[in-house]
Amino acid sequence: MRREFKLPDVGEGLTEAEIVRWHVKPGDQVKVNQIVVEIETAKSIVELPIPWDGVVGALMAEEGQTVDVGVPIIAIDEPSDGTAPAPENNLEALADDMVPRPPAEGAVEPGAHGSPAPKEERQAVLVGYGVKQGPSKRRPRKPTTPAGPGRAPSTEAEPGATRTVTGPATPIGVSSAAVLAKPPVRKLAKDLGVDLATLEGTGPQGSITREDVHAAVEGAPTAPQRPVVRGREERIPIKGVRKLTAQNMVASAFTAPHVSEFLQIDVTETMEAVKRLKAMQDFAELRVSPLLLVAKAVLTAARRYPMINSSWDEQAQEIVVKHYVNLGIAAATPRGLVVPNIKDAHELSLPELAKKLGELADTARAGRTQPADMAHGTITITNVGVFGVDTGTPILNPGESAILAFGQVRDMPWVVDGQLAVRKVTTLSLSFDHRIVDGELGSLFLRDVGAMLEDPLRMLAWS
Repeated sequence: MRREFKLPDVGEGLTEAEIVRWHVKPGDQVKVNQIVVEIETAKSIVELPIPWDGVVGALMAEEGQTVDVGVPIIAIDEPSDGTAPAPENNLEALADDMVPRPPAEGAVEPGAHGSPAPKEERQAVLVGYGVKQGPSKRRPRKPTTPAGPGRAPSTEAEPGATRTVTGPATPIGVSSAAVLAKPPVRKLAKDLGVDLATLEGTGPQGSITREDVHAAVEGAPTAPQRPVVRGREERIPIKGVRKLTAQNMVASAFTAPHVSEFLQIDVTETMEAVKRLKAMQDFAELRVSPLLLVAKAVLTAARRYPMINSSWDEQAQEIVVKHYVNLGIAAATPRGLVVPNIKDAHELSLPELAKKLGELADTARAGRTQPADMAHGTITITNVGVFGVDTGTPILNPGESAILAFGQVRDMPWVVDGQLAVRKVTTLSLSFDHRIVDGELGSLFLRDVGAMLEDPLRMLAWS
C-alpha cells in the first residue's frame, strides 16, 4: 500500500517551506521516526521524520523547490504482510573525492553581521545544511538508469547556490547522473550555464574540473589554472530566514522610533575576571568569554530597570512589562540573521548561563535553531566585536524595546588615577524604542551595564 506524506505546518502557521536536502532516495527502506528530509521555513531549518515503516516509492519534490503546506512530498510503500522489502542493490558509490562535504565554520561567536564561509577546506556544519559531523557514506548511484519519478539530480550546492523550480520534479536522464564533478564545480557550471554532460573531464577518474568549465565558457581547449570567469552581477532569491528577517527589520525600523546611545568603557577588570573564571573548576568544560559577563550585566540591569525589558502592544494600547528575561543573542548565519533566546535567563547561575550561551551558539551554527527558540524574546545582545567592529546602531528585534551592541575589546590609552595607562577598552551601544524608553531610562541602563563591566564586583552587589 502506498502512502503519501504531506508537508506539515512545523510551527506558527507557516504556509510553505523549501526542500533543502533529502536523506533518502527511491528504493531506500525507512523506519518510523527516521529523518528523511530537511526543510527550510521562513524561520529555521527543520528535520522531518517519516511516520511509517516501508520503502521509499517516490520523492515528490526536488531539493530547492518551495512546497505549500499540505502538499505530498514523499511516497512510502508499506508491505501488506508487515515486512518491508529490502532495498534494491546498487552499483558502487562514486569516489570519496566526489562526496560533498559540509561548509566551513563561520564566526566563532554569535554576532550581528557575518561573512560567507570559505568554499574550500570544509570542516564544520553551517546553518541550513544539517550535515552531521563524522564519517559519512555516499549513496551509490546508477549511472545507466534514470532517476525515479519526482527525483531531482543528486547534486548538492554550496552556500549561495540557487535553483529555480517551476513545477514538479521530472525524471533525470542518464547523462547528468553519470557526470563526475565536485559540488563546487557543479555550482560553477550552473552559474555559468554550462551543461556538464557535454564536457570531457580531465580530473581524477575523468571528473570535471573548474578548468574544464572555464574552458567551455571561453570556447578554448582545456587548460589548467585558467582564470575564474565571473559575471558582473549575481542574483540571489530572497527567501527563507533571510526573507523573514528582512521583513521584520523593515517593520521594526518603521514602527518603533529608534534612539541609540554609546558608552566607551575600561573593561580591563572584566577581561581579568574572564581569565579567572576559566581557571575555576565550575567552568572547566564551559565556554567562557567576555560575552558571558556582558549577558550577566544586562540581566542585572534589566532587573534594576524593568521598563527596559518591555514591549508595546499597539492593539491594546498598553506597555507590557516583562518580569522575566528571555535573553536574545543575535547570530549571523549564511542563511540570514537569527536571534535565538535563552528562556528565563534571569533565573540562571553564571555557570548555567555560560552553558546556555554555548549551546545557543552551537545550535545556530549547526542550523538547528527552531522557531520556538526564537520566539518570545524580551531583550537582545549583539556581539559585533567578534568581527573586529567597535560599535554600531542595531535595529530592535521586533517586539522588544532594547538591544545592546558589544564592540571589540582592544588596547587603548586610558587615564587611571590621573596617569596615562594602556587599558582594555570597548564601546557599548544601546538602541531602544523611544515610545517606551526615554533618554533618562536608556542612559541609566547603559550606564549601569558599563559600570558592572568596569568593575564586575558590582554584579554581585546589585544582584
